[in-house]
Amino acid sequence: MKKIIVLSFLIIVACQTKLKVSVLEAPIACGQCQFDLEGDGCNLAVKINDKAYFVEGFGIDDFGDAHDEQTGFCNVVRKAKIEGEIVSNKFVASSIKLIE
Repeated sequence: MKKIIVLSFLIIVACQTKLKVSVLEAPIACGQCQFDLEGDGCNLAVKINDKAYFVEGFGIDDFGDAHDEQTGFCNVVRKAKIEGEIVSNKFVASSIKLIE
C-alpha cells in the first residue's frame, strides 16, 4: 500500500508542467473577452507562443478599470513585459510591466 501511495505521488508530480518564463514581451488582456478562454467573469490572461494562459498573482483591475473603453483589458489587448512560470496550465506571474 505504501508503494502505491508513493508511486501515485510521483506520477502526479511528474505530470505537472512547469516552464520558467524570463522577461518576455507578450500580449495581455481579459482571457474571456479577448482570448476566448472559458471561465466565469473577467480574468487577466497572457499569450505565450500563441497560447493563452490565465494569470495568477495579478488581478485584471490591478492596472486600471478592466472595462475602460480605451485601455481596459476587456476592450483592448495590450503589451507587457512578463516574468514568471507556467504551472498546471496557468501563468504564475512574478512581474508584469505594461508597455505604453
